[in-house]
Amino acid sequence: MPDELTELKHLIALTMVPAIGPVTARRLIKEVGSAREVFLQKRRALESIEGIGPSLSRSINKSPLLGKAERELEFLEKHHIRVLHYNNPEFPELLNECPDGPVLLYTIGYHSFQNKRNLSVVGTRRASSYGKEICREIISALAGAVPDLVIVSGLAYGIDVIAHRAALDYGLPTLAVLGHGLATIYPSSHRETAKKITHQGALITDFHSDMGPERNNFLRRNRIIAGLSRATLVVESAKKGGALITADIAFSYKRQVLSIPGRAVDDRSLGCNALIKSNLATLVESAGDIIRRMNWDMKGKSLPFPEQKVDLSPEEKKILISIR
Repeated sequence: MPDELTELKHLIALTMVPAIGPVTARRLIKEVGSAREVFLQKRRALESIEGIGPSLSRSINKSPLLGKAERELEFLEKHHIRVLHYNNPEFPELLNECPDGPVLLYTIGYHSFQNKRNLSVVGTRRASSYGKEICREIISALAGAVPDLVIVSGLAYGIDVIAHRAALDYGLPTLAVLGHGLATIYPSSHRETAKKITHQGALITDFHSDMGPERNNFLRRNRIIAGLSRATLVVESAKKGGALITADIAFSYKRQVLSIPGRAVDDRSLGCNALIKSNLATLVESAGDIIRRMNWDMKGKSLPFPEQKVDLSPEEKKILISIR
């Protein structure tokens, strides 16, 4: 096995060790030089590394996961899945700015991850007709003004899938960050959308293939949604939920958080309004607000204004005619 493939196998195995997250994995690799060297270290040497105690060193030293990692490599090859490690030049630079950025990314699709104009769009799974409409309206306007934009979301019910489908409809690449491995698609009703995304973007996950859609996995994947973009837009959210967690993570990464306000009596807008009131998010009502906040150069393009119908009285019509 070539050295690069050997190192990749050990990287995969390291991510499979229980209780080792990306922060600890990166620290271990930095201390000993490579993932392969981590598995070659004696327990006492591992225990001397900050944050590695006897229990953790024992799980690394006696780990049977190298065989499982080999089977993972076979799965990746069979299904044409690309795997990027954090030192790969194709790995998203923005994720390496995050203290808990993933060690590996598994991806299906055709997309360069170095685009700096990514916008993460998140929101409630119980989207209202207003939420769906304004989400599509904003993405449509952005597609006309910022053609190199990439829409990032999580393929979940509600705002997530609306954002992906709007990006597909208006010709923008879109990245779907999954809370499970690539052996499955969840929810299964979004399988067709996922297939389209692989031709106009990519499916992304840091979970190996046999990881299922467990609740904690979706909380963990939120950091990648937030990390892939300079800005996260919250369209609709209740007081609690995954969208607010993603917004909080984005804020902790010192990224822009944008929020669409809603009615005070609508529980699907309480989270968005709270973000704005607490100064954690910038209030936005249109694509233009986002473009100005992000200082995106539109290269001479103008934003379309939504059509508005106004009922005028006969007297008001006369006044309007007189000033034209």
